[in-house]
Parts: sequence; C-alpha cells; structure tokens
Amino acid sequence: MTENPAAMDAVAVWATDQVTALGVTDWPAYGSPAWRALLANDPRKAAAIFEAAERWRQHRAETDELDRLLTDDPEEWWRRVTAEANAEARRIMPALAKRPTAAEVRARARQQPPRPVTATPGWPPVAIPGRPGWYRHRGPNGEQTDLPTRTLEHAHR
Repeated sequence: MTENPAAMDAVAVWATDQVTALGVTDWPAYGSPAWRALLANDPRKAAAIFEAAERWRQHRAETDELDRLLTDDPEEWWRRVTAEANAEARRIMPALAKRPTAAEVRARARQQPPRPVTATPGWPPVAIPGRPGWYRHRGPNGEQTDLPTRTLEHAHR
C-alpha cells in the first residue's frame, strides 16, 4: 500500500521547516570530508542530515512505487522507467534523422565500377591494371592505344 502523496508532502514541508529553523543557507554534503570536519553542534551538520534523510525518503518512496507498479501495472511501470530514455530519444531524433541509415552507409561503401583508364595529353602513358607491362598511350590524333611499352616512339619502330 502506498502512502498518501499529501502526507509525503507534509514530511517534506516539515523537513524544510527544520532546516529553515536552523538559520543556515548552505551546508556540505552529508558524510563528506567537509561535513565530518564540522563540530557536532554546528547547525550545518544537522541541515545536511535533514537533507540526506529527505532525499533518501524520496528515493525509497519512488523505488517502492516502482516495485508496486511492476506487480500491479507493468505497462505503467515500463512507461515510467523508460520515460527519460524516450525523452532523450525524442530530443536527438531530428539529428539522427539527418544521418544515413546503416543500409545507406553500406551502399555507399560498395565497390564502385572501375573508372576507365585514359591517357591524358601531356602526361606519361598509364599502366593498365590487370595487364602487367602494358600501357595506354594517347596517339597524335587523341586515340587511346594499348602497347607493351612505355614510349610511343618505340612502338612505331
């Protein structure tokens, strides 16, 4: 059986009133080296204890509620435990939608057909892949000629 939420708020109000009555506005975290260095009668020490106790009470209340939901209402339990992840997914969704899918990345990575080997004016002959010792030359009229030599002059002798 869960506690009445209004009663739980009353506990939070009481704890806040206790800290206010101490007359302090800041204090070290409970159990920290700074907290341990405080004198036993320092009101900041008590404020840290009230804060830690209230945080623990709220944590336990949330945990107990989730445990109850897991048994009584699993769909609501799932909605609550995934709420933050769903909110984060909605936040990053526009940026993710702009990225390529895995299939698109794989398609881009597929081997493209080889470009044709073309001899270019002013450049030396181009070695022909898969044909060791053969070179593509550009003839005097721009024609592409494959020859087993690097120089066009030697081929015409």
